[in-house]
Amino acid sequence: MKKLKSITILLIAGFLLASSCNKDNPQPVDNTARLTLSFYHLVDSLPIDFDTMKYVNAAGNPYLVSEIQYFISDVTLHNTDGTYHLLDAWEDIHYVDTDLYETFKYVLKDSILPGTYDSLIFTFGISEEKNQSLMFVNPPESNMFWPEYLGGGYHYLKLNGKWKDTEDIIHPYNFHMGIGQIYDPESDEITGFVQNYFKVKFHYNLEIEPGDTIFIPIDVHVDQWFENPHVFDFNVWGGDIMQKQDAMQVAKENGHNVFQKSMIIGD
Repeated sequence: MKKLKSITILLIAGFLLASSCNKDNPQPVDNTARLTLSFYHLVDSLPIDFDTMKYVNAAGNPYLVSEIQYFISDVTLHNTDGTYHLLDAWEDIHYVDTDLYETFKYVLKDSILPGTYDSLIFTFGISEEKNQSLMFVNPPESNMFWPEYLGGGYHYLKLNGKWKDTEDIIHPYNFHMGIGQIYDPESDEITGFVQNYFKVKFHYNLEIEPGDTIFIPIDVHVDQWFENPHVFDFNVWGGDIMQKQDAMQVAKENGHNVFQKSMIIGD
């Protein structure tokens, strides 16, 4: 019984000591916030149906979509005081794959200071500085490699499917974006490269408080790759654009209309 009493007294003493230490050295309070982006893939403003020849683009091409993979990078918040916060301390490049549902959500690990932010910017693809060959060693990201002789690094986009020509013959298409090439018209040798990544900017009025978790949904209008501002005709360009910089330029300019903001959710 004396032994049990001694143990009880020691436990109480330990608890009181811990409580005293906690009062003297309080744990720091995290006053920062967090950001999550979610991607929703649409055609004609409705959730996409894969592997179904039900869509017709602005050029009149019947088409289906089988899979989409792409990179989002360098998410940046702009403050109303003119400063900006690049969220690249942790995972600065995010891979999205329509075959992998878990990739639809990009949970940024960087902390965000409370404040008022008027816009969010991200890069579609990967910047020239960061787009280095062999930085991804495991699939699925490593499967996005872009051939060295075409500029190296990684695809920005793989949009794969099928389309039907004017004679109702079905062809596969590989609507792939990455580093473009400039060719010598006589020798057909590569003389230069073109960076086809681009910035997407959304204007907001974000009032971020300490401890907030902000969820930003982004609608990905897949049909806009083929429609706005340029009408993309598979009968003209064919099914592959990888080594056709003129076609990738059309895709790049259309891409600004692919990503559209939706309602923000916060807690």
